[in-house]
Amino acid sequence: MRRTSVRELHIRTSEFVRQASEGSVIVIESRGKPVAELRPISLPPGPAPEVKKAIFASMKDLWEQLPATPDSTVAIEEDRDR
Repeated sequence: MRRTSVRELHIRTSEFVRQASEGSVIVIESRGKPVAELRPISLPPGPAPEVKKAIFASMKDLWEQLPATPDSTVAIEEDRDR
């Protein structure tokens, strides 16, 4: 764990962000007292592969149910004419 001042953070922000993205935790101090931490984000796990496959399959089914139009401009013109 690295410690740095607010002033140093201001000067070297991109360097500290890069270090945090690589897994480092940086404690930011104001007047010698810790006030914040800069750390990597823990992303929540995404859906399981089976779930993704089912979602895409249902999207394909929905896509096939849509009326076929030769061009998006046709749909826009029809909407304007209403």
